[in-house]
Amino acid sequence: MAEVRTDGAELEFELTLPVVVVGAGACGLVAGLAIRSLGVEVVVLERDAVPRGSTFMSSGFVPAAGTRFQRAAGVEDDAARMAADIQGKNHGQADPAIVDTLARRSGAVIEWLADRHGVPFELVEGFLYPGHSRLRMHCTPRRTGEELMSCLLNAAEAAELDVLTRARVTTLHVDERRRVRGLTYQRPDGVEERLGCEALVLACNGYGGNPELIARHIPAMAGALYFGHEGNRGEAVQWGEALDASLRDMGAYQGHGSLAWPHQTLISWAVMMQGGVQVNLHGARFSNEHLGYSEQAAKVNAQPESRAWNLYDRRIHEQALKFEDYRNAEAAGAVKRFDGLEALAEGLAVPLETLRGEFDAMAAAADSGQADRFGRTFEPAHRLAPPYFAIRVTGALFHTQGGLEVDTDGRVLDRDRGPLPNLLAAGGAARGVSGAGDDGYMSGNGLLSAVVLGAIAGETAAALAGAP
Repeated sequence: MAEVRTDGAELEFELTLPVVVVGAGACGLVAGLAIRSLGVEVVVLERDAVPRGSTFMSSGFVPAAGTRFQRAAGVEDDAARMAADIQGKNHGQADPAIVDTLARRSGAVIEWLADRHGVPFELVEGFLYPGHSRLRMHCTPRRTGEELMSCLLNAAEAAELDVLTRARVTTLHVDERRRVRGLTYQRPDGVEERLGCEALVLACNGYGGNPELIARHIPAMAGALYFGHEGNRGEAVQWGEALDASLRDMGAYQGHGSLAWPHQTLISWAVMMQGGVQVNLHGARFSNEHLGYSEQAAKVNAQPESRAWNLYDRRIHEQALKFEDYRNAEAAGAVKRFDGLEALAEGLAVPLETLRGEFDAMAAAADSGQADRFGRTFEPAHRLAPPYFAIRVTGALFHTQGGLEVDTDGRVLDRDRGPLPNLLAAGGAARGVSGAGDDGYMSGNGLLSAVVLGAIAGETAAALAGAP
């Protein structure tokens, strides 16, 4: 159980560092790199033996506006357009100052990571994710969060950023003014060690792995498959509550409606954006797949047996092969190929007449240019043609999007919206930019907050600790 003790002024710490960061996912590593770049000593504490976090399990896509990667591809984009897209997707429910700040800083942070720290970013081309009006997803060549984490860990090593693993932070020690004076972390053998600090950055993600907090704040996903990092236990939320911090948008989360079942491999939503569809176990479509993959999780889980089929064709299959997760799913036998509609219906054990009716309706929508009964339009160039491909999927909870309310410098705010003296948060530990529910999440929002707000929080922590 995460704990806060008001004994910080009395305790003596054997070692005190200017800044401590809790969590060594993308957020914590980027924060640490930002702190190191300002010449401030810092250590990143990680509970696991190998830093992974939610980033490791993601696609590793980071949205950014106005980058040189976009310009090289002829993409015109800017922070104002990116901010408008984010707010459009979340129905204007996020803090506009935070949204504007993240959009404005995003391009510079991506280029800083690429140019100074060697992260081999490239622009994802060929399709737009729901809500994005421009190509602005940046990824590493293999398009996996695992590779992004490897690149950041390499950068941390090159920058001589100290990362202490197998160190689970259990207690924050504060004084009467709620200034964090230090913390206690526990080693695998149960031995506890204390460490003092001038500023503390919480980069330990959200509470997706805490069933009690999920049942309290997101009852609709209680009992749902959790496909996130098991270490996301909600310590930041619990410490924040003990410090009377402001918690916002606690019902917000990122789900995903395309997790291969039973293989539990993420299937990119690019399959849907390039013309694919989902049908239930009776062969019927049930939604507009272009609204977003986060809200699709609940829609898939509302179908019989909480299952659906992704249906697409060879054109989409060949595009999806660019994604390592998809190649892994194919190698595991999740991808099924069928020569025609009759074989598809037989292989999926769904009524042929139902499936044919759905394909006829999609063709009619493509021919007319009108939206179908779910409000989705179909481009003639995206008309599905045999051979067809199918993957059985389910919906899952990936990570939470609500958390500690922060200002544009990453400082945690109390319930009166004043900043706590030296506590900062970013990534999943902080309130995100996805609004209050599941339908405000726009692809990349999680890593946008982790990477960009992580860099901002790191800079602020360094300043609070006396950086020049």
